[in-house]
Amino acid sequence: MLKGVAKMLKDITLGQFFPGNTIVHRLDPRIKLILTFMYITALFLARGIFAYGLMLLVLLTCLTLSKIGPKAVFRGLRPIFIIILITVFLNIFFISGETVVVEFLFITITQEGLYHAGFMASRLIMLIVGTFLLTYTTSPIALTDGLEQMLNPLKKIKLPVHELTMMMSIALRFIPTLIEETDKIISAQKARGADFETGGLAKRAKAIIPLIIPLFISAFRRADELATAMESRCYHGGEGRTRMKVLKAAPRDFISLLLGAVLIAVIVFLR
Repeated sequence: MLKGVAKMLKDITLGQFFPGNTIVHRLDPRIKLILTFMYITALFLARGIFAYGLMLLVLLTCLTLSKIGPKAVFRGLRPIFIIILITVFLNIFFISGETVVVEFLFITITQEGLYHAGFMASRLIMLIVGTFLLTYTTSPIALTDGLEQMLNPLKKIKLPVHELTMMMSIALRFIPTLIEETDKIISAQKARGADFETGGLAKRAKAIIPLIIPLFISAFRRADELATAMESRCYHGGEGRTRMKVLKAAPRDFISLLLGAVLIAVIVFLR
């Protein structure tokens, strides 16, 4: 059981950044945030096979331009495979329709159910891959700066924008670190003779406790070390803070926004 959990944790790629010098990497992080929102909007507006085909073409084009390999994409999809299967199952067996494909006892599968199951699974996969592409091609620091500048108007109502974006960035950055720490704890517990793979479900669940406690302690220790390091470097939030790299939109950013608007317009037209 725990062996499968460890393998699944290694497959989580959320929060990882793949450095590169592609046109997608060089886009302004503020523009990438807006484009991601536009992509999600277009995806939820999409109806029919032509609209979904267009969204898939856009996603594949972005992946090709960013030079993110298929291996990284499939690794990111593995942990949510169960969610995709549940989505397909619910749509197949609980969506009613007129054209019955299979009918056995109390089980009825309709053509409409299969249709919805395929589209919902496609939407979920494209949604996750599209949002992951944002973190794959944007460093945590650039993402924090872009998000902070976009939320700057909220400072007028005394909202601590810098602190909130910093916390989000740190949480995102800590995901790969905690996954690596979990893998180390599992290996250490196995070396001490811990048995995670035999016995019933209750026994296996109880065996995870020696894993959770050290993980929480490690997470709190790392958080305390990070807070001490930030204080020793005289970090006092966003007040008087300057940036080494000032964000500045380039012509390619405006062209990307225009293409995003065209995509939404085409999707609405196809409805």
